[in-house]
Amino acid sequence: MMNLLYNYEEAVAIILFGIGFVTLLFHRNLIKKIIGMNIMDTGLYLFLASMGYVKGGSAPIYAENASFYINPVPAGLVLTGIVVSVSVTAIMLSLSVRLYKRYGTLNLDDIYRIARAKINER
Repeated sequence: MMNLLYNYEEAVAIILFGIGFVTLLFHRNLIKKIIGMNIMDTGLYLFLASMGYVKGGSAPIYAENASFYINPVPAGLVLTGIVVSVSVTAIMLSLSVRLYKRYGTLNLDDIYRIARAKINER
């Protein structure tokens, strides 16, 4: 239990990832799935940022002791991931708008049913 108190960032990151994964897995609405994916991304970014942080450490350019500094690689990965996540979210939302215009719903079960009916009509 004491390790959980010292590593609360990692515990929160895992909880966020789990919430996002469950949302992505069990909801049938596309907007809810996109929100779940963004929650998963947030949990992953929090985990990466917490892994790179060292209590009492400083930036590598200011560190006198080379073994006691904050690692800049996870921060760079988080920034890159945020940019990719925003781009993917924009594409998913634009595709959701197109699906809604075509099928009139964002429920995946209804979209599958309507698409299957159109295929069987041919």
